[in-house]
Amino acid sequence: MKRYSYLVICLLPLISLAQDRVEGMVMEANSESKHIGLSGANVYWMNSQIGTITNEEGLFSIPYSAEYDKLIISYVGFESDTLKITEPKMIHHALRASNALDEVVVEKERDAVQKAYFSSQNIVTVNSAELLKAACCNLSESFETNPAIDVNFSDALTGTKQIQMLGLTSPYLLITQENIPMVRGASQAFGLTYTPGTWVESIQITKGAGSVVNGYESISGQINAELVKPLTDKPLFFNGYFNRNGRMELNTHVNHKLNDKWSTGIYIHGNARTQKEDRNADGFLDAPLANQINVMNRWQFQNPETGWVSFFNIRFLNDEKQVGQIDFDPEAPNAIRGFQTSSSVSAAEPWGSEIDTRRFDSSLKLGYVFPELPFQSFGFQASYSNHNQESYFGVKRYNINHESIYSNLIFNSILGDTQNKFKTGVTFAYDGYEELVNTTAYARDDASAGAFFEYSFDNLEKVSLTAGLRVDTHNRLETFVTPRFHIRYTPWEKASLRGSFGRGRRAANIFAENQQLFASARQIQILDSEGSVYGLDPEDAWNYGVSFLQGFTFLNRPGNITLDFYRTDFGNQVVVDWENPRAISFYNLDGKSNANSFQFEVNHEVLPNLELRAAYKYYDVKTDYRNGLLQKPLLAQHRYFANVGYQTGVTEKGGQWKFDYTLHSLGKQRLPNTDVNPPEFRLGEFAEGYSLMNAQVTKVFSTQFEVYVGGENLSNIRQMNPVLDADNPFGANFDTSIIYAPIMGRMFYGGFRYKI
Repeated sequence: MKRYSYLVICLLPLISLAQDRVEGMVMEANSESKHIGLSGANVYWMNSQIGTITNEEGLFSIPYSAEYDKLIISYVGFESDTLKITEPKMIHHALRASNALDEVVVEKERDAVQKAYFSSQNIVTVNSAELLKAACCNLSESFETNPAIDVNFSDALTGTKQIQMLGLTSPYLLITQENIPMVRGASQAFGLTYTPGTWVESIQITKGAGSVVNGYESISGQINAELVKPLTDKPLFFNGYFNRNGRMELNTHVNHKLNDKWSTGIYIHGNARTQKEDRNADGFLDAPLANQINVMNRWQFQNPETGWVSFFNIRFLNDEKQVGQIDFDPEAPNAIRGFQTSSSVSAAEPWGSEIDTRRFDSSLKLGYVFPELPFQSFGFQASYSNHNQESYFGVKRYNINHESIYSNLIFNSILGDTQNKFKTGVTFAYDGYEELVNTTAYARDDASAGAFFEYSFDNLEKVSLTAGLRVDTHNRLETFVTPRFHIRYTPWEKASLRGSFGRGRRAANIFAENQQLFASARQIQILDSEGSVYGLDPEDAWNYGVSFLQGFTFLNRPGNITLDFYRTDFGNQVVVDWENPRAISFYNLDGKSNANSFQFEVNHEVLPNLELRAAYKYYDVKTDYRNGLLQKPLLAQHRYFANVGYQTGVTEKGGQWKFDYTLHSLGKQRLPNTDVNPPEFRLGEFAEGYSLMNAQVTKVFSTQFEVYVGGENLSNIRQMNPVLDADNPFGANFDTSIIYAPIMGRMFYGGFRYKI
């Protein structure tokens, strides 16, 4: 504790540094001239890489340089403005809602993917323009055109996509919705599919240790999804989608401004897949039969006269999946629906699985900005959710009920001037779990309370930093300290050098996070018994990172280059051991476990309206297993990425063409050991590398209507043996968990968007 405090004290002399800057507030124009702040508006200097985004109250601060004199302010659904700025000053600017200007045109004036030059944290903001480059049916499919996140399939049955960052899977990421924890606990396996892509306004990706304000669970980074706002979203929006594999989706947004303070929106999502696909002829469905209904009601309140702003969400979801053999009928009298033993099941009976989830959640965000002190505010976040999943996988059964309560009180103010800011507050969280694993019941209650303080020195020409510390007490993780530190230095023009370190701590939910184990013949082994969670100890890790961002102009067109290196060292990790094909073992780390990640990325506007993004990533992720130090399985050490996007100019009637192409190339992947299997079910030591190609074409007919068509996996790459011993699913060699490539092969899709 003294070490962390001493570090913060040593950094305080930096607050004496000073810099000229432009500060102000971006608001919604209205007839009453009331100050309704716009959160997430883009503010940047024309012909530069210098920009920022307004906070929740619409406030911003950006460095001033005499080199630039045109400040652009833009926001989706509003007309962009360009201001002439010749000196540092305070500005208050109102944007007018646009009924004649298509939001796609507004987005073209800014980068669809924005990298912060002056933030101390390494944050990439993905705007809605980027999300429209792919089908993006849900949040798990929102990262296909972004190299920061890796997307993999978790098993051969459910089609669920698992995301990874810095070589670590999603449980080590803090995934939030408007900075409230969202995908965790029971929702870890399928939770990303519960947020439709059309609901997402933008995504912020933070590499490395996040902010102490958002909790202690983040280890490799944070993904935050900002939802569309009833005040600024279109009054009526429809999105339809279908693909050749029988998947159909429909999204409807209905928004209404009740008065100058209240707005509300109803968002309805439905998807279904009724078509059976078995292209590899192994007798198993290549993708699940599925139905989902997802309804959210969202309220927005803003009263600038008193300084109050709030959002309230309430949502209900029903999600049903059926996977398994083509001939499986869950309504058949002799259908195998869990609880039986393999020896009592006839080999002639079809193997099948159903995963039924019902989820209710609600959240509240309440903020107050002191009218006479716009730099001072407090916020309150609260959420409640109940997640109930009932599922069986052949003869195995897994049920989980997870009740979660979360609250966070935050106070923001300054130390002397607006360059020196701080946040402080308290957090309370409760999680109640009830699980049934085959015939064994597990139940536990987790409760924690914590306090945090975070100091930031913002928007300096040379240096900015964020130093935070939180202390939490947890009934299972005990009392512990979480430090986080980020610093940014500008060595020369358009350059940003960052460093960070931080600690993360979490309780591993071993069954919810590894549900693919149930679709196999593997036996479950928990090899430790003295810990507080399933007999295992909490996970504890430190993350360290450096990043360099350099903007450039080549052939009079802007671009940037990024170099990242991050390392995660685990003090303790719950090792998930797949190396014995007869079992999956969970045990505490005895030795070393670390993840090293290096990324090189270049972005450049090669020609007018033609943008290129390319990246190379290298992963070195090793863990001490019971049988030795091994590279993480099913993770390509070398990955290459390229994305090319082109769009034509906008016609007088608002028409436009957009073209997008993405290439993912993966090197070889180490496979879990299968040497004890019969020869016909052995997979070898490595899976060969492969390349995936996706493309999409969008035709914008007007400001109200557009259609799109596209294809995924155009090279038709398929893993031909995704199900081991598919002819004997109740036998000892059955396994669907070793997935290193796509299963479906080439897939085409189409859809439309209509908005008024």
